[in-house]
Amino acid sequence: MSFSKNGYLDMELLRFTTAGSVDDGKSTLIGRLLFDSKSIFEDQLEAVKRASIQKGNDYINLALLTDGLRSEREQGITIDVAYRYFATPKRKFIIADTPGHVQYTRNMVTGASTANAAIILIDARNGVIEQTHRHAFIASLLQIPHIVVCINKMDLVEFKQSVYETIKKAFSEFAGIIDIKDICFVPISALKGDNVVDESKNMPWYNQGTLMQILESIPIENDYNFKDARYPVQYVIRPLTEEHHDYRGYAGRVAGGIFKKGDLVTVLPSGLQSKIKSIDLIEDELEMAFPPMSVSLTLEDNIDISRGDMIVKEEAMPFISQDIEITMCWMNQKPLQIGGRYNLMHTTKEVKCIVKEVLYKLNVNTLEKITDDKEVRLNSIAKVLIKTTKPLFFDAYKNNRVTGSLILIDESTNETVGVGMIG
Repeated sequence: MSFSKNGYLDMELLRFTTAGSVDDGKSTLIGRLLFDSKSIFEDQLEAVKRASIQKGNDYINLALLTDGLRSEREQGITIDVAYRYFATPKRKFIIADTPGHVQYTRNMVTGASTANAAIILIDARNGVIEQTHRHAFIASLLQIPHIVVCINKMDLVEFKQSVYETIKKAFSEFAGIIDIKDICFVPISALKGDNVVDESKNMPWYNQGTLMQILESIPIENDYNFKDARYPVQYVIRPLTEEHHDYRGYAGRVAGGIFKKGDLVTVLPSGLQSKIKSIDLIEDELEMAFPPMSVSLTLEDNIDISRGDMIVKEEAMPFISQDIEITMCWMNQKPLQIGGRYNLMHTTKEVKCIVKEVLYKLNVNTLEKITDDKEVRLNSIAKVLIKTTKPLFFDAYKNNRVTGSLILIDESTNETVGVGMIG
């Protein structure tokens, strides 16, 4: 999101991720979105035309717009997270095109971790399959607020309403099991362009809006927690200039709640209290700040505050603990080590932790809890208990995706090896 000098929205930014099985048409869909919304440069289009001819296609293969890696183009699959950016007069968009293969679960988690919405593609010929369940479950696990189910390749089933209704019913039943609340369905043909940006003349029985209209109208203003005030301190600003000799500001991004000038706040871990003296944005002073604004706060009292501390309000305190239960997605070839030590990043705070126990693993296809095999390997999702060297200030992930998430880092290689959702 971007903000004017007064702190209000200039134009909303919607982040969305795509997921589907191989050959469901994710790359073609994104290419169609970019092409029909006129978000492609002429040189990009010419390059895609040439590549399409080389591949023997008698049409412009829009999937090539997103399959940027040579290995992807050669195999015709997506193996990494590809980010694309475009805008319409109503909104700005960031797309995370994620892989469909089960062995790339970590990539889907990466692409979906900051998304406001997820597009789940289903091949109209195949209906709801095991991978559809997996993608829906991961979207639910990551608490993505809005799910758009695109039933693709309707042109290959003669645009039959009965096919659409059958798939809609099957997916809705599964969504009820995994607690997906905001969900909508749209029948499309990414290849032909039906109901992607332009309305389809082949499906007069559908009148719930095109995919683009849905993306432009998804209400994201309530996707953030505006109730529980959370402000992780990222940097202490001390200019020490003649003009700002006594200035001490605490820079960061609001992770939850609303902060106003004059609010009584508590600083963690010290527990000391003060009032907000000012909320600064570059050279402007604001009356309030809310997620996900990046600002600088000054307090009326001179309190010792450093990076990793958190400014909160006493009436809505976070959990404070060193023993934390998390749902972990493992992202490294080397398995998780029980008793192993890792660096841990949570908001702006970095501590060390030890893995105490693996409670169980999750089968992301069947939702079964696995207790007889607790080795957490690449792409595994498991419930894990960790202990940190210093207390963390956190919320359940379902209540705040910022303060409820963390990452584990290998001490020796500095690689990110796992991402965790608290609670």
